[in-house]
Amino acid sequence: MRRERRVHVPSRRNELMSVFPVRDPFQRGQWAIAALFCSLGFQYATWASRIPAIKAGLGLTAAEVGVLLMAAGIGAVASFPLVPVLMRRLGSARLSLLSALCLTLLLLGLAFAPDYPVALLVMVADGVCVGCLNVAMNAQGAALETRYERNAMARLHATFSAGSLLAALLASGMNAATSSVAAHFAVAAVLLVLLAALARPGLLTDEAPAAPKRSRSRTGWSLPSRVTLWMCCAMAFGTVTEGAMNDWSALYLKEVAQSSAALAPMGIAVFSGMMVLARLFADGWRSRWGDGRVVLSGSALAAAGLVFALVSGGVVTALLGFACVGLGCAAVTPCVYVAAAKQGPEALALVAAMGTTGLLAGPPLIGFVAGSSSLVWGLAVVATAAVVVALSSTRIQWTPASG
Repeated sequence: MRRERRVHVPSRRNELMSVFPVRDPFQRGQWAIAALFCSLGFQYATWASRIPAIKAGLGLTAAEVGVLLMAAGIGAVASFPLVPVLMRRLGSARLSLLSALCLTLLLLGLAFAPDYPVALLVMVADGVCVGCLNVAMNAQGAALETRYERNAMARLHATFSAGSLLAALLASGMNAATSSVAAHFAVAAVLLVLLAALARPGLLTDEAPAAPKRSRSRTGWSLPSRVTLWMCCAMAFGTVTEGAMNDWSALYLKEVAQSSAALAPMGIAVFSGMMVLARLFADGWRSRWGDGRVVLSGSALAAAGLVFALVSGGVVTALLGFACVGLGCAAVTPCVYVAAAKQGPEALALVAAMGTTGLLAGPPLIGFVAGSSSLVWGLAVVATAAVVVALSSTRIQWTPASG
């Protein structure tokens, strides 16, 4: 009897999987989700790098630019009630891809905005899509860790910074080649579409949530649990600490530590570089000591290092203190996102919204304190915020050590 020879015909999905030529499904998923993190950092830094050109093109004042920037934050906060609904209907994989593609279109919309009101609408929509992508991609990262019982969230957050760096390099090159914002954003849009295409085949399919269902009100919403509120507190004050270094470190070095103008930007460089470096290794720390100990010790280190810098007052000690803040804060937001994702999409959306609120409220608060007293006391508020993160971490149910 003659046997029929079966010919294996690869499916379309298997062909797409060849984009990530790795056999380990964990690594394939990690690369796909990293592409989402990279695209968010790249999109944000792309339009932020051309704010001066957008200001000149639309004839805006400094105050109008401030409102334009705040519009994105308002949109991100306003996305909170929308995100859980979309997460349940679309799933984190589809929502993340849809949000990434919308951000690409909005980047082009900002480039061709004819006037200020249209630009404001574009930025509000951009903030909503950022909120959706932020929650969806962190849900994917948390699902990756849960499915394969391996830590990856800190490295994923490091790729966000890598995307910002890539956008800065592209902006520098495009500025040298042409002054056209539309040409710059068109090239950036092509890269964003490529990142979405790279992410699509490796994203995880959504499974039934492990968190227990709570009773809901007639509107479909339930009150957040006490643990979720502590996560919100940790996220809000953690982003205050993280954002303050980008906004105020250069000014502190110049006006308080009396550094040269050329050395002042090194505060941001030291903080950002240490944060990226620490996030590359933070997943190993999480496996060895557990998320709770990493967040507690890291936020305590950030507070102690910043207090040491403020008390000493010198340039070298300031840079050392800023490095401690970068090292200590590196794993805070990744760990909080993992803990929030285990509570369900509503908790994750609320925690993400509080992170945006911290980024928005932190710089004005520090500026108010610095204006009424001094920048030293303003940064003392940042050290206090790190202490609040440490105290909040003792009330959160963290992922235990696995190694």
